[in-house]
Amino acid sequence: MNLKLLHDHKLPTGVLGFALHPDGTRGFASCVDGSIQQVDLALGKVELFEERHTSYASGCVVHPDGTTLLSSGYDGRLLWHEIDTRRCWRRVQAHAFWSWQLAISPDGRRVATTTGQYIAGGWKYEPAPETEPSVKVFDTTTGELVAAFAHTPPVLSCTFSPDGRHLAAANMTGEVRVWDLFARDTTEPVSRWTTPDFTSWGTIKTHHFCGGIYGLAFSPDGASLIGCGMGPMTDPMAGNGKMTWQRWDWRKGERRDQIRDGQHGAGLMESVAWHPDGRHFVMAGRQAQGTWNAALFGVEDGGLVHSIDTKKRITHARFSKDGKSLVLAGGNGQPQRKEGAWPAWGRMQVYAVEG
Repeated sequence: MNLKLLHDHKLPTGVLGFALHPDGTRGFASCVDGSIQQVDLALGKVELFEERHTSYASGCVVHPDGTTLLSSGYDGRLLWHEIDTRRCWRRVQAHAFWSWQLAISPDGRRVATTTGQYIAGGWKYEPAPETEPSVKVFDTTTGELVAAFAHTPPVLSCTFSPDGRHLAAANMTGEVRVWDLFARDTTEPVSRWTTPDFTSWGTIKTHHFCGGIYGLAFSPDGASLIGCGMGPMTDPMAGNGKMTWQRWDWRKGERRDQIRDGQHGAGLMESVAWHPDGRHFVMAGRQAQGTWNAALFGVEDGGLVHSIDTKKRITHARFSKDGKSLVLAGGNGQPQRKEGAWPAWGRMQVYAVEG
């Protein structure tokens, strides 16, 4: 299995959240300037949604019926947009702080959002307790809050199981919690564990924790859960920790596999996604040192199958439903204004999945 670049589209600004339309022809981006953008994946044509977030737009998901897009932002709001008209028709203040990540259930009935501010809670700089539930679940039809879960902030990632029954969320210090949304008492997690392999605490330049599990994904059969991020480093400010993933038996909270030594570089991995065949997955992000920033891995032996270096920051990686294409979204560098205008530094790349 390998990847072949088909299209490399420029967007007006960097992409923080990304979703694919069910028909596979369009991609949707939530962007640094707060805007929501629709992109024709073949032609690269960009169309803006009418309403934007008042700060960074951090997440977006598409309802399985293809009619509605939901977005989240650092303004703490959830916005419902009609895709055909690109008009916003519902606004919900979900958090008092930022929404870090958004996930929608496979049946489209629920949307989950995570939040949390890192404030030192003691002399060891451990995160202070949350001031609001760090994980919230809303009904996509009514916009009502249907569940709220405690976690240790900031909670950076979340994902639903394939059957929509379970919700997993992970934070900056490597703690993963999984809840049963249909249980009589949904407030207590049915599984929880902590891994030290995604977090750093450094003494160079400043004292603080850094890192976290930035991407989570259940396997297509629902049996395992993969998380990705950046491993420990001496200097957290340098951002050059180990590019890493781990796979867990989430019901037992036990690690089943992890990235092989010698198959990684240094940098922050921000997205992980399963191929529909259930035998492969992709991990992608930004590279500080090494030869790749997006790679395919095989589940059977955990080995690297194919890798590419886009020389850009990848914030999201998503396979099409048929598994024949992969879309990588993100940005190119940290631009400076030229003659009073910002260059088009957002990127959306479409790859054919071959083999």
